[in-house]
Amino acid sequence: MSIVTAEHLTKSYTERLLFDDASFSLEEGEKAGLIGINGTGKSTLLKILAGLEEPDEGTVVWRRNLDIRYLPQNPRFTPGDTVLESIVRDNEGHSHVWDLESQAKIFLTKLGITDFDAKVETLSGGQRKRIALASVLLSTADLLILDEPTNHLDSEMADWLEEYLKNFKGSLLMVTHDRYFLDSVTDRIAELDKGKIYSYKANYEGFLKLKAEREDMEAASERKRQSILRIELAWMQRGARARSTKQKGRIQRYEALRDMEGPKTDQQVELESISSRLGRTTVELNSICKAYGDRTLIRDFTYIFLKNDRIGIIGPNGSGKSTLMKIIAGWIQPDNGTVTIGQTVSMGYFSQENEAMDESLKVIDYIKNAGEYVQTKDGRVSASQMLERFLFPSSVQYSVIGKLSGGEKRRLYLLRILMEAPNVLLLDEPTNDLDIATLAILEDYLDSFQGIVIAVSHDRYFLDRIASRIFAFEGDGKVVQYEGGFTDYQAAFERKRQEQEEAAAEKPEQKPGEAAGVSSKGKPRLKEEKLKFTYKEQKEWETIESDIAALEEKIGALETEMEKEASNYGKLNELMKEKEEAEKLLEEKMERWMYLNDLAERIAAQT
Repeated sequence: MSIVTAEHLTKSYTERLLFDDASFSLEEGEKAGLIGINGTGKSTLLKILAGLEEPDEGTVVWRRNLDIRYLPQNPRFTPGDTVLESIVRDNEGHSHVWDLESQAKIFLTKLGITDFDAKVETLSGGQRKRIALASVLLSTADLLILDEPTNHLDSEMADWLEEYLKNFKGSLLMVTHDRYFLDSVTDRIAELDKGKIYSYKANYEGFLKLKAEREDMEAASERKRQSILRIELAWMQRGARARSTKQKGRIQRYEALRDMEGPKTDQQVELESISSRLGRTTVELNSICKAYGDRTLIRDFTYIFLKNDRIGIIGPNGSGKSTLMKIIAGWIQPDNGTVTIGQTVSMGYFSQENEAMDESLKVIDYIKNAGEYVQTKDGRVSASQMLERFLFPSSVQYSVIGKLSGGEKRRLYLLRILMEAPNVLLLDEPTNDLDIATLAILEDYLDSFQGIVIAVSHDRYFLDRIASRIFAFEGDGKVVQYEGGFTDYQAAFERKRQEQEEAAAEKPEQKPGEAAGVSSKGKPRLKEEKLKFTYKEQKEWETIESDIAALEEKIGALETEMEKEASNYGKLNELMKEKEEAEKLLEEKMERWMYLNDLAERIAAQT
């Protein structure tokens, strides 16, 4: 049974047509995810279905007495309200008002809000979003409509919300970029694409397969249409005269085929690998510490970033992740320790706040301020051409930034940073407000990016896709390194937790008067964790010297061959390129050997 049905929707925003005779319905108990490229009208559709906005044309019918709660991207609150007061105000019709405050405190705590008497206007945008989310979840609504509910949630909060929504008895419609979340919670995907809404009875993984099948069928139908059209065109060109009704009908069929619109292919963000050369010294953090008041965020953290490092940074909200990024970028200074930045390092910092984006500027002027042209593997590309590649057609380029959607502003901000050709890319919550299609292209871009990538993210899929090492903030200023992506981190963290529990269970009971952690003879009961190679580093250390010798031998052989081919310019050019690649690889191997050798010496010093 449908609880909300929208038919023949048409809606325009400024000069842009968002919906063109689109229809959508939601069944009782369904949990649907709405996806689509930024700027296509996802948030507008949610507002129309929530009854907060009117379509230009079309109708929306709701089931009688349907109770809907809507979570906007940027919630607003009554000035002066405390956290608890705002939730009580939003849920005045709650059937269990007497229990509301205690339930609110539980939900807020789960979402990282513990100061229930704080004035809402004093809190950050992320905190306000989580308060609004708690308020919506506490309602007794039949239908929850959620716009980006996973933004500003850390992994633990996202896990809790995922479980809550899976067990929610009512209906759900949400926009989210979190692909693991969509896979786990939804049983239907609705895609808003070029003004139409396509529905797939599947989770996100199933949607990808079904969409590919739909596009294949559309392509086959288009091939058949073109084939018939060629035959009909040949008949027309033979000069057939429309003397009979049959001939007139054939001409009409030809004209109908000719005027039929073929399937439109999805526009995709096109990202060329844009970066400048990175020298021997990159970014080196040595024993850095940072505290605010009596709260230590980072304690004695050391790391030397290697060329082409892919680092994911995780941890609870407020643990210090963005602080670490800002220390690396030089925006803030550590209390202790040093940060060394190589002379060739060019940083691009994609922050959460769209730093210094003047929304009164035209889109084209904002990008030209970073550079009129950028050098890519295809040659020099103008600012206007780069905007086209980033899905900003010429009709949009002379609009002011303020007219763009939130996701489009983020996409524009990302382009501005890439136009500056950084070789160290700092991404602070890059998945917030970017659509799934853009994220997929960004992930592909990072695969070929010649430089260091450091990303703070709560998006588990994104971290699995791009990270080869995780920095986890584990409280009291500790930043712990784990090899692999997010799933590898989870498995390693769980193993460590189990080992600690087993060690605690086996630990003998402390005798009266005995110091904690020390035996009666004054010796520590548990050894400190020793420094050691990871499995991958051990394998690399065993072969790296032979790898270096092989590269040196290869370079020598190439030099000999170049002497023989001195008069063959074509062959000589090929050999020079091969030699340059080998020398570059040798330099990287030597730097890696220095790191591993230093680590081996420190391990040996422990024994």
